[in-house]
Amino acid sequence: MKRLCSVLLSLSLLIISSATFAQNVGKITGKISDGKTAEVLIGATVLIDGTAKGAAANIDGVYSLANVAPGHYSITVKYIGYTSKQISDVEVKAGAATTLNVVLDAVPAKTLNTVTVKGTYKQESVNSLYAQQKNSAAVTDGITSESIKRSPDKSASEVLRRVSGATVQDNKFVVIRGLSDRYNNASLDGSALPSTEPNRKAFSFDIVPANLIDNMIISKTATPNLAGDFAGGSVQIVTKDIPDENFVTLNIGYGYNTNTTFKIFQSGYRNTTDYLAFDNGSRQLSRYFPSKATIDAGMSQARQNVALNRFNPDLTVRDNNAFLNTNYQVSVGRVKDFKNNNRLGVIAALTYRNQMQNINDGKVFYHQYNYDDLKYKFSTSVGALANFAYSYGKNRITFKNIYNRNFDDMYMYRTGTNVATGYLNKFYAFDLIQKGLFKTTVQGDHSFGERNSKLTWNASYANIINNQPDQRKLNYSYTNGDYYADLNTAGRQNARYFANLNENIYGGQVDYNLPLTVLKEKATFKTGFSTQYRDRKFVPRFIGMVINPAVPGAEELRTRPINEIFGTDFINQNFYNLQDITLPDDPYVANSLTNAGYVMLDNALSKKARLVWGVRVEKFDLDLTTSANNKAKLDNLDILPSANFIYSVTPKANLRLSYSRTVARPELRELAPSTYYDYELLATVQGNLNLKRTQIHNADIRYEFYPSAGQIISVSGFYKNFSNAIESYFDDKLSTPNITYFNTAKANNFGVEFEFRKTLDFISPKLKNTTWYTNLAIVKSEVEDPQLTLSEPGGKRPMVGQAPYVINGGIMQTAFNNRVSVNLLYNRVGERIFRAGGSMFPSVYENARDVVDLQLGLRAFKSRGEFKLNATDLLNQQTKFFFKNPKDTYNQATYGDVYNRYRLGQSISLSFAYNFK
Repeated sequence: MKRLCSVLLSLSLLIISSATFAQNVGKITGKISDGKTAEVLIGATVLIDGTAKGAAANIDGVYSLANVAPGHYSITVKYIGYTSKQISDVEVKAGAATTLNVVLDAVPAKTLNTVTVKGTYKQESVNSLYAQQKNSAAVTDGITSESIKRSPDKSASEVLRRVSGATVQDNKFVVIRGLSDRYNNASLDGSALPSTEPNRKAFSFDIVPANLIDNMIISKTATPNLAGDFAGGSVQIVTKDIPDENFVTLNIGYGYNTNTTFKIFQSGYRNTTDYLAFDNGSRQLSRYFPSKATIDAGMSQARQNVALNRFNPDLTVRDNNAFLNTNYQVSVGRVKDFKNNNRLGVIAALTYRNQMQNINDGKVFYHQYNYDDLKYKFSTSVGALANFAYSYGKNRITFKNIYNRNFDDMYMYRTGTNVATGYLNKFYAFDLIQKGLFKTTVQGDHSFGERNSKLTWNASYANIINNQPDQRKLNYSYTNGDYYADLNTAGRQNARYFANLNENIYGGQVDYNLPLTVLKEKATFKTGFSTQYRDRKFVPRFIGMVINPAVPGAEELRTRPINEIFGTDFINQNFYNLQDITLPDDPYVANSLTNAGYVMLDNALSKKARLVWGVRVEKFDLDLTTSANNKAKLDNLDILPSANFIYSVTPKANLRLSYSRTVARPELRELAPSTYYDYELLATVQGNLNLKRTQIHNADIRYEFYPSAGQIISVSGFYKNFSNAIESYFDDKLSTPNITYFNTAKANNFGVEFEFRKTLDFISPKLKNTTWYTNLAIVKSEVEDPQLTLSEPGGKRPMVGQAPYVINGGIMQTAFNNRVSVNLLYNRVGERIFRAGGSMFPSVYENARDVVDLQLGLRAFKSRGEFKLNATDLLNQQTKFFFKNPKDTYNQATYGDVYNRYRLGQSISLSFAYNFK
């Protein structure tokens, strides 16, 4: 209790204090790790030669030498059983932290004398980066905080674009090895990240600020200690908790979009709180609104009028001028060093973004539709991150929290012809979606015993909300010389939709690491257990106002403009009746429980060979029940073995072989039979209660060569076999297509990846600060399912979402001691299936696009400030979803092929960040 009170008192003083550490001294900090396994060396000692000042590495292998006078020093690092290192030319600057990461090599068994290796600060920095690159247990690609510092990236999604084999959709969703997001998973600070989307398995990576990321790794092969529900990649984000030094950073940015900025922007009504990402309640369905059962039982006209007057009647379309996109972020870091190398750290950040987006060339032209779309989207996002950590002795306690809320309000105006009815149409839609994520994690790391065994535990809680208040839709059809509102019945063209999703996720995990000696070589035995419980409730209401034919003048009312037609005066004259067309299967409750345990051994077989192998067992139980008492139930036990073999061909090259078995489970929305009419896609989205989980076998081979630190040349090959792969398709037997999900009988994909990241000094010494990087994935996938009558010619087709190739490339130039940076990026994802075809419609493909981004950075004010100029999607090529390989029942020449088509415009943004030390 005494220790706890001391920690809380120090933490309180740290939060309210604005003082920075003394400007006349500096510090040396870094991490000590094993040169072959990358395991941290807990308790390693770091001494400043010629002084009595020293420190020991904590539970994370991190040391800190505080209150060091400015100057150049020689540092000695020691650890029992390892070769000592003496590192010279370590410069300490006043008011700054010098980062020095050190790798130590184990002393050969036959060596009797103490050996000390000498090197310089620059050499050791290079050695450390080599160790990070080479010593991963799995086939991984990643990026560290040091690399992020040198980039202009503002969020985790922007950082991911630089990782080999990864592409980012919509500036927030990651695609790895061309596989769609449903085959990837993500974790933040050691615990699983929930999906931020209600209708897909995907995490919005743009909510994590880049400057607070310690490292980000994508594992493309499995190890037993990773969650087993992925096939493309497992994205692991670790945020900072104890900063190297105190800081306060302010970032202000403004952006211009060629489609939108300073142009007419149409929308429904706007509340002041919309700019803070919160609806003020005016759009929400009143708690006094009658239930569906009450409406279905019959209500008097007077009671219906009372209920109808509870709707917000404002459907006026307003014209405004779109302002610049805005982005603000403030982040604060505080660290305090105590005696005995105890440390307390706090990192917090607030982020605010607001932007407007016009799509003025949207097109839908297929089947019976020939429509032109105008879309206007108003988006606000607020986020917060607060991390607290206390390190004492061989222990560390962290408390990490992240919150994000998105407010997306769209107005769409559609015109054109519906051939089936023969009418010209004017369609209006007002649609607001509010999404929120809160996640908190408490973690403890403890080391004990002579071998420095390590125990890590964490407990986490997450809450997800998705609120869709008062989606308003109304269509006018042209007949008899005028446009008439379709108010004769409630349906997809005339309805108000309210939906609320709330999900709670509880998780816990315990891991134990025991260093061993196997075959006279160092090894680590690891075991652990984790659990996660999800509890979701989804409550929709689908309500319509329909003309009361018994009241004279009802037909004339249908010609009123949209801003007048639902006025209170008309309601009170009994012109409208109330209908609730919510289906019994629409509301649902669901819960799932995932328990997992694993054992693994990371052991060296020889001086050059290493094997990381083991097994993971996952027990998954899911129950989903609709209001109509229809159920989905999954009860799966999966045994997931994996093995990763690494052979060090040379000190700069590795050969890797791996095999693993993984799974991909249905998302709750994919199972729920709840129906939702997507007016943008002109289709109903519905789940499938009978979905099974996907089982996947993965095999990889990779050769990687590291010419120098931070550079890589690699070639990889991979093969994946899917059983019961989950895919979406058009169930188009009805007049309105139904987008739903099914399991294929079998599917597989295989491909090769090439990665090249190299400075161009081999061409000319003048290009030593010019880095060229590129990665290319070429993939072939194939689905076979005799149940599908809708397959491409030959009965086979590629997997949904699988791109046949992915190209990322770029060139980065730094100058004037890294004060100026220029980064030119290129991305192209091959033409891929967006939705599998049905009995009438062929498959929908997304076209390939060339995307070119330019980033310029200028550090100023003694490197405390930085200007960043970003130009994105400079080519502004059209995004097009289209029908391909038409069947005999679908004549493309007659019915068209455009499922959806638009351009987002080019964007240019300028930001300035300043660090108040």
